[in-house]
Amino acid sequence: MKHCFFFLFLVTCSTVSAVAARRNTHIGEPVHVVADSDTVFRKRSVSVGVNYGSDVLFFGRTGPIKYPYVSGDVIYNSKSGMFIYGSGVKVLGYNAPLDEVDLGAGYLYKYSKDFSGSISYTRFIFDKNAAKVIKSASSNDINFKNSYDWKFAKSSVVFDYLFGDANDYFITLNTSKYIEPSWGIFDDQDYLSFNPTISAILGTQNFVGKYSYQHPEKLKFDEAPEVHAYNNGRFNALNYSIKIPIAYNRPHYTLEASWKYSIPVNVEGQLKNRREVFFNLTFYYIFF
Repeated sequence: MKHCFFFLFLVTCSTVSAVAARRNTHIGEPVHVVADSDTVFRKRSVSVGVNYGSDVLFFGRTGPIKYPYVSGDVIYNSKSGMFIYGSGVKVLGYNAPLDEVDLGAGYLYKYSKDFSGSISYTRFIFDKNAAKVIKSASSNDINFKNSYDWKFAKSSVVFDYLFGDANDYFITLNTSKYIEPSWGIFDDQDYLSFNPTISAILGTQNFVGKYSYQHPEKLKFDEAPEVHAYNNGRFNALNYSIKIPIAYNRPHYTLEASWKYSIPVNVEGQLKNRREVFFNLTFYYIFF
């Protein structure tokens, strides 16, 4: 029942009409997910980012052990809204030089001043000696995102269709509040920003069953589950989370630290996901 109240609160925040005062607009964010913001950036630009994460989280699910990692991203944005990107992921403590390479392309559009979105395709490529993260059961993602800025908060609805060894679809609901103080830190060219976000993920979880089937040796870290059939193809709530990112910004670069408290629900299959705090540290630089 308490999960239902959380979900209703999130939907209410996403649908209430806008009446609050206008906040400052954050200009200059990359269009692919490097740091926390996703403002439309209508300039030709190249952004380069590096990131450290305390564990791999994939649509509200984790593996039976922690997989801390580092990653690097390169994104090219065109004036037309088209973008291409690539990233490499190294799971710490494993032999593969790169456990995963992601390649993708997409288009970013803007319906109005407050209503924007993007559509993209990403291909996940895993090394044969890569760490067996839970993401490895899927190899393709089609992503469709729409965001609306209510002035006092920003809401987004994200649709994902994953296919490969496992096929799944997801809806992610986000509501965030961007906060930018008027004062600088060292001079008038820098500033701090905060973007607390609450999220809910709904979808299927066939990738969990496929991961359990492909890597049964990983299940030894969990208590043995009762023997019964799991309905991983059922569309259901998967995860609720609260994220607190804090960023230091200058005209061309951003350093961001974020903490996410993740609450998995309706966990099916043989993986025992629990509540967890995730930490990420991200740096990105924009050339334009």
